[in-house]
Amino acid sequence: MLTFEQKLAIIESFPELTRYNISMGRVNFHFEDSVLDKKVVVDRLHPNGNGFIYGGELDTAYEVDNRGMINIRELDEKALHSLIHEAIDSMKETEITTETWIDDEGYTVTLSGADDTWDVFTGELLDATFPTKESAIEYLNQEGFRPN
Repeated sequence: MLTFEQKLAIIESFPELTRYNISMGRVNFHFEDSVLDKKVVVDRLHPNGNGFIYGGELDTAYEVDNRGMINIRELDEKALHSLIHEAIDSMKETEITTETWIDDEGYTVTLSGADDTWDVFTGELLDATFPTKESAIEYLNQEGFRPN
């Protein structure tokens, strides 16, 4: 298990986080630019090494409690660094990509998405939703569409 000081050093290596000292020697770290209502990335890091990282928006193998937090007591350096990075990314604004696709008859559809959701629209009507851009493109190719 990493010590409080080791965890603190890893957390403080993220310049986008702001430190807040709270009661009983515990520390919180906020991501002030969060697009979510939630700004706390690291919650109640305690001198005994216990603490939590926000995981409410993550698809993770770690156990997430009813507050959306993951206990970091037993994490190693690599896992802690990775989890903090993922938590911050989950709080950032995602850029939406939009592309127009056309078939041989001149019909057009719009492919729109970011990261984990890709939608195909016919006009303003949702035609299909996919978990990856690759799967959406495969569908469009099967339907005879190509990028415009």
